[in-house]
Amino acid sequence: MDLDLVGKRAFVSGSTQGIGYAIAEALLAEGATVVVNGRSEDRVAAAVRKLEAAVPGAAVSGIPADFEDAEQVRRLLGSLGEVDILVNNVGVFGVDAFEEISDDDWQRYFDVNVMSGVRLSRHELPHMLARGWGRIIFISSESGVNVPADMTHYGMTKAGMIAVGNGLAKLTRGTDVTVNTILGGPTYSDGVAQAVEEISQARGQSVDSMKSAIATANQTSLLQRFIEPVEIARLATYLASPVSSATNGAALRADGGILTTTL
Repeated sequence: MDLDLVGKRAFVSGSTQGIGYAIAEALLAEGATVVVNGRSEDRVAAAVRKLEAAVPGAAVSGIPADFEDAEQVRRLLGSLGEVDILVNNVGVFGVDAFEEISDDDWQRYFDVNVMSGVRLSRHELPHMLARGWGRIIFISSESGVNVPADMTHYGMTKAGMIAVGNGLAKLTRGTDVTVNTILGGPTYSDGVAQAVEEISQARGQSVDSMKSAIATANQTSLLQRFIEPVEIARLATYLASPVSSATNGAALRADGGILTTTL
């Protein structure tokens, strides 16, 4: 299927690795121009070089910015310009006992996971509405629906992303602008891979056996394995394209069947 993305310009936050990188690569492969983002100039430059090698002829550039730093975000918005596709992917996550999560931790999770998308969308949505076409995609998680007890701060922010996306979609009535959210499941991103490697070393087990054990421990998973970043990227690329025009205000699941509800 031709997703008709040639000539479209996209920005993907948090895209030097993991899901964000996979989305950037998938958009480039479809002919879009992509601006990637990471916390440092070195990480952004490395991602740009890697993407240029992976997709010959790709039109890719990068803007470094740490979404914990409001001043860096302001500079990013000042240099980004208008985009046709905005993918709000950047995020932090961790496993912490509720009583040990400080106020600063709660604020950091909210600033990075929720306010990043708010600030970027506030900057780009008016331009999309003025042009009459655009795509905003929030990369949330099934944890925003089924909030983990040991990741309450993370789940709260992912629920917030779902709410923001749904609210913004209501502003697009009668236009060809859409706002949708992806509920990803446990994905074998770079951070998860590192954690699995550390656990496997500590327990004296192979990475593959530990990876399988962790993935199959979730009794509601239908996939019974980790999701690969490219599997999330495929759905994001579809939602970014003109062919997804009838999908708006939705929270679409790419969770491997972990959520047990039908809606």
